[in-house]
Amino acid sequence: MEFRPIISTLMRNKTGPILVAVQVALSLAILANALHIVNIRQAVAARPSGLVAEHDIFHLEVRSLRESGHEEQLATQKAQAATLRGVPGVLSVADTNQVPLSRSGNYNSFVTDLKQDKQTAATAYYVSPDSLVKTWGLKLLEGRDFNAADVMEIDQNTSKDYPAMIMISKTLGERAWPGATSFVGKTFYMGVGPQAKPVRVLGVYERLQTPSAQLGADGETSSIVAVRLTGDNASMYTVRAEPGQRERVMKEAEEALRKAGNNQVVVKAKTLDGDRKDRYRADVGLSWMLITVSGLLLLITASGIVGMASLWVTQRRKQIGVRRALGARRVDILRYFVTENVLITSVGVTAGVLLALGLNQLLVSKLEMERLPAAYMLGGAGVFWALGILAVYGPAWRAASISPALATRSA
Repeated sequence: MEFRPIISTLMRNKTGPILVAVQVALSLAILANALHIVNIRQAVAARPSGLVAEHDIFHLEVRSLRESGHEEQLATQKAQAATLRGVPGVLSVADTNQVPLSRSGNYNSFVTDLKQDKQTAATAYYVSPDSLVKTWGLKLLEGRDFNAADVMEIDQNTSKDYPAMIMISKTLGERAWPGATSFVGKTFYMGVGPQAKPVRVLGVYERLQTPSAQLGADGETSSIVAVRLTGDNASMYTVRAEPGQRERVMKEAEEALRKAGNNQVVVKAKTLDGDRKDRYRADVGLSWMLITVSGLLLLITASGIVGMASLWVTQRRKQIGVRRALGARRVDILRYFVTENVLITSVGVTAGVLLALGLNQLLVSKLEMERLPAAYMLGGAGVFWALGILAVYGPAWRAASISPALATRSA
């Protein structure tokens, strides 16, 4: 088939083809970037926390209704932990100050040299007298976990003591000592300036997300110290239940704590799944919104192509009849309209690829997004070419089915 007659026809009626091409270009630019953002958001929401068996983990916040001193709080904490360990189905319990993905927690600045006047980075600061490695199933890469002899007992209201040993994530080690292959035994300082406290690395675990689960390395820069803290009449316990027993264990654990505290405690429970859902609620919502917008764009673009093609068939009804009378086959008419639409779509796709790159460059510069991979543009181009062919096929088939006698009959 020669393209000159098709191009000549399009040049005589520019408005319709231009509108369709512009629609395809805008849709492709938005679709490619929208799906890229969706993929990024989904990858962020699926990041591993470092904890094994997330579906089996929950945490309880326990607050006493009366004030108590340092020794009494120590005894209460140990008794509450023992109560939880006695609940059938509990595999491990740890007293902790915070949990990953909870969106609220403690962070400390650190430096590797006391001469630094700016922090190397900030680390999520997990405090527990028990083994978070065991309870959360953290993967230990080198060194060892804390033992009972390492645990300090500190009253936050009266003491300024600070632990001398610390466990760190692999990410924290890489940020503190770039290029090093081992971090155990190294010393860095919590805080900035002359008052910064030295801590020595006892062990390194592979991953533990922060409470905020930030993007990039910040979300996995974490540390653990072996300390039992008092000075607040509230405690938090993280619990790992046997597989499939979490809901029952959580309910029985709450009841056991209230009973042990003579109903003088307030207990709030939440699952790690719930924390994950809340942390990424905005990301999931954005993904679904963009998927919906993308679907609507495809629908609108297809509708525009169908409508324009139907209009062209109506306008060229007589021309089609003459061609059929001169011997053109149905397949020739069908191929004519499909080729015409492919040309228009190709112009729109070309413009759309350039527009997609421009829009992505804007997002990269303003929002620090990743660059748009070529696969999204190539895939989008394929989608719109296929969409153009499918959308024009119905009107083109109707055009090919027009009887020459009816089409050439004068009104």
